[in-house]
Amino acid sequence: MTLHAQDQSLDVELASERAHLDTSRAALSRMRERAKALFSTGDQVAGDAYAAETLGRTLARRVAELADDPTTPLFFGRLDFGAGADGLDGEIPDTVDGDATYADHAGRRYHIGRRHVTDERGEPLVLDWRAPISRSFYRASARDPQGIATRRRFGFSTGVLTSFEDEHLDRGEELGTASRILTSEIERPRVGPMRDIVATIQPEQDELVRADLADSICVQGAPGTGKTAVGLHRAAYLLYLHRERLRRAGVLIVGPNRAFLSYIAAVLPALGEVEVEQSTVEDLLARVPIRAVEDPATATLKHDARMAEVLRRAVEAHIGEPTEPIMVSDGSFRWRIGLDPLHRVIEETRREGLPYGVGRERVRARVISLLQRQAEARRAESPGDPWLRRMGKSRPVTGFLDAVWPALSAEGLVYALLADPAALAAAADGLLTEAEQALLTWSKPARTAKATRWTAADAVLIDEASGLIERPGGFGHVVLDEAQDLSPMQCRAIARRSEHGSITLLGDLAQGTAPWAATDWRRSLSHLGKPDAAVVPLTVGFRVPAAVVEFANRLLPALAVDVPPAESLRRDGGLDIRTVTDPAAATVAEVRAALAHDGSVGVIAADDTVDELRAALADADVPTATADDVATAARVTVVPATLVKGLEYDHVVVVEPAAIVAAEPRGLHRLYVVLTRAVSRLTVLHAEPLPALLAD
Repeated sequence: MTLHAQDQSLDVELASERAHLDTSRAALSRMRERAKALFSTGDQVAGDAYAAETLGRTLARRVAELADDPTTPLFFGRLDFGAGADGLDGEIPDTVDGDATYADHAGRRYHIGRRHVTDERGEPLVLDWRAPISRSFYRASARDPQGIATRRRFGFSTGVLTSFEDEHLDRGEELGTASRILTSEIERPRVGPMRDIVATIQPEQDELVRADLADSICVQGAPGTGKTAVGLHRAAYLLYLHRERLRRAGVLIVGPNRAFLSYIAAVLPALGEVEVEQSTVEDLLARVPIRAVEDPATATLKHDARMAEVLRRAVEAHIGEPTEPIMVSDGSFRWRIGLDPLHRVIEETRREGLPYGVGRERVRARVISLLQRQAEARRAESPGDPWLRRMGKSRPVTGFLDAVWPALSAEGLVYALLADPAALAAAADGLLTEAEQALLTWSKPARTAKATRWTAADAVLIDEASGLIERPGGFGHVVLDEAQDLSPMQCRAIARRSEHGSITLLGDLAQGTAPWAATDWRRSLSHLGKPDAAVVPLTVGFRVPAAVVEFANRLLPALAVDVPPAESLRRDGGLDIRTVTDPAAATVAEVRAALAHDGSVGVIAADDTVDELRAALADADVPTATADDVATAARVTVVPATLVKGLEYDHVVVVEPAAIVAAEPRGLHRLYVVLTRAVSRLTVLHAEPLPALLAD
């Protein structure tokens, strides 16, 4: 074929793919209009108000799931299966899903995209990336073609299909990370919130994404390895595979701060998943308003795992022993329960290990049952529910309960413990030293628990106490990102919410900045109630350029964690380290230069210098945004170093590393986080000397 004829053939093929995209978008629009029509008439077909409400919620969710973003490609790949065994060197491999084999797809063609789209006959125009057959798009190779003759990737620009690239796996042709389209998608400049990575998932990431719901996994991910994306896409995959189960049980995403949650908020909706709860740990535990701050040493002690046993003892101490029988008047009858059966009631309930509040109601029910037996024996009939309720509220029964199993509130328990040195000493005996007890005890407690100015660390204790008193609700799956900064007590709070579900733990021990930051994933997994979860390292990065990664890796010897150094496949990008006399003026000049390139610009500095830098940029007529303002049109974001974890910018300007390090005890860990936020270029501006490990 001549070059001209080949070009013509490619043009025809591109036009055909564009036509398929138009057809698919029209079909998706029809699917959404059909869902909207059903939503508008749902109340007319539902049998009752409850059914109408349930149907309305289902249809509203369906309408939201079918929303189309014209700037996002509806499909990004295509699979062409071989015509049969003869076309695949005489062999078609193993099963795809259940009994379906690759041979069942012989000669078929599938477009792979973000959601399932069908024509009016129900035939697929686009297959969801999570469908079993779509797995081959990510895992097929020249060595293991999985029945695929050709894998095609599509290039897009603002939703317009611009190019395609084929790998003929049946001929041993495989581009891998040399794919021009794959590379350009990974390196594409980003402005605004995080986007999905369904077009660029790598085989090792895909294995984690498609892990079974029952499996809890821990991903130790170096900067730029896509650990956050893996966690979010696993949530989307599990919702696809176990939709009804997880819709009832719920999926929770836990992030380090609200800025991070704003940054990732668009990923799951872009994949059609609109019913996932997202929260910070602090918001998850917000039973009381936080109105005070305490010194780091006290906060660190409250996050210590020993506090769980202190609180358990404090709860246990409220359970007493019966000292006299119960006498209950019932009209002309008087019922009596002696000390021996009352002791048995308390002992049996203790042994069951129930939450304290559930135990109190179990004691009440058993006492009522003893009264009921006497009434049945005397009256020869069983009393009804009104009688049972009256007995449960009678003064002798409630008085007995208040004496041996008094009602407790989580706030009241923690208040009594921290306000009363004697109560704390009794609960902490052998666990906390006298100095530690003194650190916890309030010198001037408020008059009541309600009047107390609680701290964030107090909220962790209150949540632990609540878990001892009540049976908390749980989630079917929990994704924990930046989990290296979770304290043992915060891990326990998550464990209570995932006791019957699984977790995806994401983090990097080298990026731990909290005073209680983890240094061993096994210890964290034990506190999370998942001690046997697999720990999987991701070390190869696709986002952060090698020059930046290697510069940041110089800090690893000082971080006192056992993690493999990050590597990067990116040989582009830039690193510029400059000594300056006026950091603010140099920042303005660098930002102006960075705006000549595509993409976002992040200015990262010590927290107490952020306002000065933002003012300098404003004086230079450079509009800026804050870290949690992802909807703004401003390309420049000025971010405090303490809030940058998990965020990414194309060009990062780090101002005065020495000030970042000096601002907190784990300042070198914080600087490691800061230096690895750049996905194209990193500029370091400093007037003070760099940390020694970076100065070589």
